[in-house]
Amino acid sequence: MLWDGIARRAFGMGGGVASMNDLSTEPLLRRSSRPRIGLALGGGAARGWAHIGVIEVLTEAGFAPDVIAGTSIGAVVGGCFSAGKLPALTEFAIGLTKRRVVGLMDFHIGGAGLISGGRLKRLLERDLVGIRIEALPQRFVAVATELGTGHEIWLTHGPLVEALRASYALPGVFDPVKLGGRWLMDGALVNPVPVTAARALGADVVICVNLNSDLSGRGTTIQNHSSDPDPDPLPELDIRPTSRWLDGISGAARRMRGFLGRASNDQPGLAGVMVDAFNITQDRISRSRLAGDPPDVMIGPKLAKVGLFDFHRADEAMELGRVAARRALDEIAAMVASNHIAAD
Repeated sequence: MLWDGIARRAFGMGGGVASMNDLSTEPLLRRSSRPRIGLALGGGAARGWAHIGVIEVLTEAGFAPDVIAGTSIGAVVGGCFSAGKLPALTEFAIGLTKRRVVGLMDFHIGGAGLISGGRLKRLLERDLVGIRIEALPQRFVAVATELGTGHEIWLTHGPLVEALRASYALPGVFDPVKLGGRWLMDGALVNPVPVTAARALGADVVICVNLNSDLSGRGTTIQNHSSDPDPDPLPELDIRPTSRWLDGISGAARRMRGFLGRASNDQPGLAGVMVDAFNITQDRISRSRLAGDPPDVMIGPKLAKVGLFDFHRADEAMELGRVAARRALDEIAAMVASNHIAAD
């Protein structure tokens, strides 16, 4: 139970019924004034499966959130948790293989993104259709960015599926989503780890999950680098639209290697370039925003070795999330206890 866990961690008390009985007579620790816990879940593509492990540990420890603010994949995981569909999302994530990930990508020509997102939408609707944000048991917000103006849009009511789609609409990869007369795209462009949104929705203690805290080299300046080309220049990619390139599984696999991964010459794929550029910008924005409005507790899973498109590595990412969350439990307990005492 929540206050039993707080008492054990923050005050060194033993567990069991005796601790709860002692606690119930203590005027400074009335259960009725337990602070509202907010969870800010950041963006980070496939690394976002770590959010599932974090939520599992927090819930088991008695720190289930009252407020959830999510950006991009953080909105997806947070929305599914609030809707009671986290087990279904976990099962789906664990069952992903490289082949299944490829099958979910419905490429199209003529849109504002490379992927229309229709297949992912149908998957979300399978479990979330008809669910509205305002009907969720927790206060929930999905953060998106308005195309053109750059406004930060907080989606706090309406169909949950549409809010999630807008929040993860990565520019250039997914088509933007039009909601309420605005074209919306990935919220990580303006608020990668939405601590401010969690506070605004009434959280007393805000725990954030920063999926990019373990990335190395961000912010480093290389002051004396040569512009001489490499001794073995990279060969040009053959992208002529031959029937072989367009046909069959081998053609699809070749397109996906060019889109997601690296060829044998180590040249980055199209999506890899776009997403890595996006995440470098996101890292800079995260640092600035978290410095201006820091969370009460930050959980930073060690995810540097998990690629942005490694959706098939859900088991690994979830476990890294669990490990990071367990490390933060004592700090969370102390922060919850101190906020409770301060409120009284």
